[in-house]
Amino acid sequence: MENLWNENDANRYAAEAKAAGQPEALGLRVYTSRIIGQVADLVLHGGGNTSVKVTDANGDAIMHVKGSGWDLETIEAPGLPAVKLAPLHAARKEKKLSDPEMVALLRTNLLDPSAPNPSVEALLHAYLPFNFVDHTHSTAVLALANQDHSEDIMREIYGDRLAFLPYVMPGYDLSIAGADLYDQFPDCEGLWLKNHGLFTFGDTATQSYDRMIDFVTDAENYLAAKGIALPGPESSDQEIDPALLEKIEAGLRTGNSPFAESLATDFRSTPSIRKYLSNGNLETIAVRGTATPDHVIRIKPFPLIVSANATADDITAAIDDYKARYRAYFERNAPNASEKKVMLDPWPRMVLVKETGLIGLGANDKAARIAGDLGEQTARIINAAEQVGTFQPINEADLFDMEYWSLEQAKLQKK
Repeated sequence: MENLWNENDANRYAAEAKAAGQPEALGLRVYTSRIIGQVADLVLHGGGNTSVKVTDANGDAIMHVKGSGWDLETIEAPGLPAVKLAPLHAARKEKKLSDPEMVALLRTNLLDPSAPNPSVEALLHAYLPFNFVDHTHSTAVLALANQDHSEDIMREIYGDRLAFLPYVMPGYDLSIAGADLYDQFPDCEGLWLKNHGLFTFGDTATQSYDRMIDFVTDAENYLAAKGIALPGPESSDQEIDPALLEKIEAGLRTGNSPFAESLATDFRSTPSIRKYLSNGNLETIAVRGTATPDHVIRIKPFPLIVSANATADDITAAIDDYKARYRAYFERNAPNASEKKVMLDPWPRMVLVKETGLIGLGANDKAARIAGDLGEQTARIINAAEQVGTFQPINEADLFDMEYWSLEQAKLQKK
């Protein structure tokens, strides 16, 4: 993993922040957030989050943390809303907040009431006693974090430099668990989150960023030492048969489909994707879950799988089967939720064409491209993970909880 830190650029961002009446540290936070965000093998499409702690004009401690709706690659100072730290630390003593209560706590303590909601992982950023905190969903890390023996792998690579956290649902529970873990291992330089990703931290922007790049590089080198190739994102080098695409699109526009009025597709085929789609266990591996929990919101818990020579009837049958499996998934898990859930539409957001390529689906080109990017990264992660051992993401119940997160459900019920 290339370290993109450039001292001249860093100084320029710091100077521009100062000229705008902002802390220089905020300028550096914008800078390192951007050089993280521009690397697809660190974060994709709003994934990951960053923060910096500073002191305001009154001498009070505040934290700037990535806000909802912002992408690290293009983030600016308004995308890192400032939150008062003291009330957040006081809330840690409560040991339990619901998601709406956590959001209310964060919004109540925003310096600018019109700012976007802070990241769902803002409290963990607050509780880690470092000026700078970075969180990514690295491709190499996820190939190793999605293993049953993930902790053993982490110890082999990093020793005690990282602390291991079993999977915990993002939000207040993760913040408490991560903070407690750090308190138990205060000499660690980062947190390895099983099935989720990596946190690093430091007193300076360079220290936290360098640790992130170094740890991801160590994960890449571990794979390479085992002869496991992990090529970066590749350009698509094949086209889909237009007749097949037409049949797939026709099948996806029928009935009460969310794509009945607008459907965009993003087909891509690369050596890594074709390797994944040629796996003899594809239909088992592909339905285990997503490579990191938040992907489920974009691409559903499993893809639609069809053959390259599928007929229109085959595709219709595959879509009907997909919807039936999705409804069954909902009916298995909804009764275990703490509040009533409203089922999302049961239509796919990803199509895997065996041995050929994948298709990201969306109501517009951007949504389809995002699905395609996540599908491509998933293919590369699973290829490597299956060579390490067995790709084993979070279980279905945890995946359901992520897809049916209470705050998203509240929006649906209002509608």
